[in-house]
Order: sequence, then structure tokens, then C-alpha cells
Amino acid sequence: MKAVQYREIGKGPEVVEIDTPEPGPGQIRLKVTAAGLCHSDWFVMDLPEEQYTYGLPLTLGHEGAGVIDKLGDGVEGLKVGDPYAIYGPWGCGRCHACAQGAENYCPYAAELGITPPGLGAPGAMAEYVIVDDPRHLVPLGDLDPVETVSLTDAGLTPYHAIVSAREKLYPGGVAVVIGVGGLGHVGVQILRAISQVTVIAVDVSEEKLELATEVGAHHTVVSGPGAADSIRELTNGLGASAVFDFVGVQPTIDLAREVAAVNSFIHIVGIGGGIMPAGFFSTPMGAAVRAPYWGTRGELIEVLDLARTGSVGVHVERYDLNQAVEAYRKLHHGEVRGRAVVVP
Repeated sequence: MKAVQYREIGKGPEVVEIDTPEPGPGQIRLKVTAAGLCHSDWFVMDLPEEQYTYGLPLTLGHEGAGVIDKLGDGVEGLKVGDPYAIYGPWGCGRCHACAQGAENYCPYAAELGITPPGLGAPGAMAEYVIVDDPRHLVPLGDLDPVETVSLTDAGLTPYHAIVSAREKLYPGGVAVVIGVGGLGHVGVQILRAISQVTVIAVDVSEEKLELATEVGAHHTVVSGPGAADSIRELTNGLGASAVFDFVGVQPTIDLAREVAAVNSFIHIVGIGGGIMPAGFFSTPMGAAVRAPYWGTRGELIEVLDLARTGSVGVHVERYDLNQAVEAYRKLHHGEVRGRAVVVP
């Protein structure tokens, strides 16, 4: 089968031919219908050799959807041909976090060698993918897999970050969304769908700010010198009750700190490598700083239900497997408006 793999440190993704995998006991094979590209893929591929821990070759794709193609021994309650989305943050399945569906915070996954598809385990950027357990499948029903697959990360991650800050999303409050690309433009929609806050979108790209307006942002601000003053002016000098940084580089983290209100939440979602010092004389009084990661299985079900109502959607650019390398290039250079999806 064809697959998109990272095979050599520093070389970037390649389209290759590999053997079609067979499901072992308890496993499920999906025929992939869609796989999403993510900046996290480039974060992994940009790591120097001494920091790279994901194994080679690595089949990419931690956003995946497909139809069941084959069941391993012992799998019950699933039917060949049914469509599913893959819940990506796999955990041990037995600890307190996993029992709550929060496998994204499983404390034992790393020591047990359990890794997400596309981030250690073979991912969905291929014609077929193996899912390790039925609990990591969420029914798609009649949702279009191509339009929906990015919600498994680009929807789930902002949803988890936003619902974790729900107490700050009160009527009259202000939420600032920094970075309105693949995750941020979905975050704007989620904020509008589940709260009554005023949403201010921030980005360096006028095109992405136009997209933010299209999906519901009340105000847009160009990132750079003067951005903090503009946001303070829009909030009558008080700042934002919640700030969501979907970029995470030092300038955006500094901006988040500057525009956060007293007793606010600052959620750093992007993995750009920036650091925020927290405490007296650094962050506003009472402000809480968190780095939420991915989301729970229950939250993925809720995100897909929001998609069914039409409250949340992803702006998608489609590519086939042979175009995946070009799609990754465009993603790396900020040329994707919304989310890139590979359709095998």
C-alpha cells in the first residue's frame, strides 16, 4: 500500500510503498477515507536526532478516519464497512485518567510504549491503518470523513482547551484567540457555539483574519506592535477573561500575558516553544496559566455532535496521497487556509 512516511532525520515526508498491515488480536484495520495534516507533524520532523524519539520509519497522520476493513481475533460489537473517526491520544486504558476517557493525560502510556497513531504508532496517512482497541473508535455516522477528520485534533484540541476555561466564558467576557489557522479558526466557532463571549481573533495573516471573521469572530487584530494596545482598547482597558494561544511562540505568549485580565485563564495550546513565567509581578493577579493537551474521548463525541448541528466545521483543502509532500510543504510555509486533508 502507499503511505506517507518520515524515514530520515531532517529529510521531510516521503510517499512510499509498504506492506499492508494485518490486525492482531483485539485490533481493527480501517481502510482510510481521510487523514489530516498538522503542524505537530512538522514539529516532530524538525526535531534534531538527539531529541527525536518517535521511531523510523514513521507513517504520519494522527488525524484519521476510515471504514472498518478487517477485525482481529476477539473483536466484538463492530461491523466491517462501518465508518469511524480515530480517537488519537491512546493510553493504558486502566488508570484513573483513562477510566474517565482522558487518555490524553494517561501517566503510564510512555513507560508502557503506548504512542498515538502518527506520533509513534503507524498513522493514518496511508491506505490502511491499524487501531489498537475498539475504544479508540468513535462512530462517524453520516458525517463526511473528509470534512470531519480534522476535528479529531483541530477540533478536539481547541474544544478541550475552551471547555476547560468555561467558567471564564461568561456573558460580557472576552476571549482572545491568537492564531486562527487550522486549530484557531475552529476555536472561534466553538467559542461562538457554546458561549456568549466576545471573540477577538489575532493573526499575522490578513487572509486568516478574514477566515476568522467568516466563522464568527467579533473583532480581528493584526499581530505585531500595537496588538496589545488594540486588544486593551477593545476590552475597555480590562483585558480578556480568557486567552487561547494556538501558536505558542515567544511573541504570542508575551502577547497573551499582556492582554490577559485579572483573574483570567491563559491556555497555551500551540507548541511553538515559547515560555511564560508565571507568578507575582509576571502574570496578572489571579491569572491561571495552563498547557492543555489534545482532549478526552467524550469531548471528541461532543465535537462531532457540534459538527452534526452545523455549529462547527473545518475549512478543508483536499489532496491525494501522491500530493501529500506538496501539502506538507504548503503547511510548513503557512500557505494552507484552514486544514489540509489527504484522501487516499
